[in-house]
Amino acid sequence: MKSRGGEQVSRSTISKEWTLFLCLASFCAGLFLTNRIWTVPESKEITRTTAAEAQKLKLVSEGCDPKFLHQKDVKSVPREIFGEVTETHQAIKTLDNTISNLEMELAAAKAAQEAILAGSPVSETAENGDSFRKRKYLMVIGINTAFSSRKRRDSVRSTWVPRGESRRKMEEEKGIIVRFVIGHSATLGGILDRAIAAEDKKHGDILRLDHVEGYLELSAKTKTYFATAVALWDAEYYVKVDDDVHVNIATLGETLIRHRKKPRVYIGCMKSGPVLAQKGVRYHEPEYWKFGENGNKYFRHATGQLYAISKELASYISINKHVLHKYANEDVSLGSWFIGLDVQYIDDRRLCCGTPPDCEWKARAGNICVASFDWSCSGICSSANRIKEVHRRCGEGENALWKAAF
Repeated sequence: MKSRGGEQVSRSTISKEWTLFLCLASFCAGLFLTNRIWTVPESKEITRTTAAEAQKLKLVSEGCDPKFLHQKDVKSVPREIFGEVTETHQAIKTLDNTISNLEMELAAAKAAQEAILAGSPVSETAENGDSFRKRKYLMVIGINTAFSSRKRRDSVRSTWVPRGESRRKMEEEKGIIVRFVIGHSATLGGILDRAIAAEDKKHGDILRLDHVEGYLELSAKTKTYFATAVALWDAEYYVKVDDDVHVNIATLGETLIRHRKKPRVYIGCMKSGPVLAQKGVRYHEPEYWKFGENGNKYFRHATGQLYAISKELASYISINKHVLHKYANEDVSLGSWFIGLDVQYIDDRRLCCGTPPDCEWKARAGNICVASFDWSCSGICSSANRIKEVHRRCGEGENALWKAAF
């Protein structure tokens, strides 16, 4: 009760406890009404995204799929997975080897097609290359010869190379192809080419190459020979020998089959001769500066009188013949083509025996030589006249080839 100007005024008052209670009740009523207004029931078709799923979506949008990220966590991979990975790597390696072999076969077929389209003057037997391709041969022996070497070829035919029916029997029963290898003259179809064609018609043992003959072109001839041979005959080995060297074919075959399980084999008498910078001397190397200072030696390579390479290496030459560099000396060129490749070198000194008495003493001791020649002449000196003597004293015997089991 208050008096204002003598007048009494009465007011109703509310206690503090009721005030606090009303405030709390108002607050609770507000919360209740707010939830009722803003809460919307979720549709069954709408799915909520969890925190984990949101993280995955974020990673995918940034290009980091968790399916690939979890592969990086090596600790979380079971040990069994590593075995599966090893098997997968092995399968991939096998597939790579298969693809490599197919590429080489394709290149060989392409080389044969190019030879046909180019009109390469091959021999009558070479023209029937499709019939040879039906079987696998042990080796192809290419005897490097020249237009002026008719007497040498005849001396070889009368000694270590079978002729006529015996040669065909050797091809069919022993899987050995032997051909004299020669290109054509600078004037294609001239008297020299006609003489070779007549000789091939008589003997049927000449392989003509799409190559211009010349002493300074021996490296190019070697490339063409291997490319042509691998296109015509499917053999395990391809051999090059000079026409003034004596060879025991059966012993050569027995030597090569020892290395059958090795894919890339380079067999010969390995040497490392000096690089000759002086002009006018035999075996001069115009590119001597590539081999370092004067007096340096070549890298290790097989001597040119006789060497053999496996099919994979012959196919490699066929595929890359357009980019393989040619040095002055043919044996050096061949050795340079294998530098940097995974090639197994076989140094067999029986491929470079001397003429009698050297090869004769070895034959009597039971160590028959594969090839015999004179180092002083880079072949048998006066081979057309002396090769018969070498054959008589150092030959493996007439029946050795037919008794051999390759």
